[in-house]
Amino acid sequence: MKKILCMALVVLFAVTALVGCTKKEPKDAKSKGVMTHAEYMAAEIEAPVVIETYVQAKQSWWENKATLYTADSEGAYFIYNMACTEEEYAKLTPGTKIKVTGFKSEWAGEFEVAEGATFEIEEGNYIASPVDLTDVFGKDELIDHQNELFTVKGLTVEAMDDGAAYWYSYDNSGEEGSDLYFKVKLGEEVYTFTVESYLCGADSDVYKAVKALNVGDTIDVEGFLYWYNGVNPHITSVTVK
Repeated sequence: MKKILCMALVVLFAVTALVGCTKKEPKDAKSKGVMTHAEYMAAEIEAPVVIETYVQAKQSWWENKATLYTADSEGAYFIYNMACTEEEYAKLTPGTKIKVTGFKSEWAGEFEVAEGATFEIEEGNYIASPVDLTDVFGKDELIDHQNELFTVKGLTVEAMDDGAAYWYSYDNSGEEGSDLYFKVKLGEEVYTFTVESYLCGADSDVYKAVKALNVGDTIDVEGFLYWYNGVNPHITSVTVK
């Protein structure tokens, strides 16, 4: 489930924005005084943080605030409502290196650099490859991969409470263009996955693919390992086997 925002304008970005050649992060990527990913994760909630990271996908821009999925070679970060003009937002293409200054926050188990953060664009470019977490789901170490671009393979589509293959919104109260929720089984565990409509709207390939699913289908997925009271991935690609 995501934070409910009353928006007049939302910029939608399709999963195709993520496609590109993976570039290695420079060895000297971390400037003096900038946290490593391990230091960021170890920081207390509400502690000041400074990170250098690379844009992987843009979720939304509204009222001079940007929400981003970012990563470096050590891990990933979710940047929520960072101060950003519309002109600056247009420059934040996938791979762009940014230095973010703000405070570490936590919301329903999701660690993020939240409202009040600022940034500056730096030299460098990096696109992360999805990490295969098929054997990690259901284990305690899964949270160590929070917000990373990931893939899981060999999932079985499970029925929602009313027997459908997916719902509009978490309680099926939505409509076309709302978030899509669907359940999958891996081993003996069942998980709820989401197509986050601000990230992948109704015109995106993944949105259409989920709407075409049938209960019992075997699928592979890619997405960002978002957290909401437990793992609640934001899916960007679905492949039916």
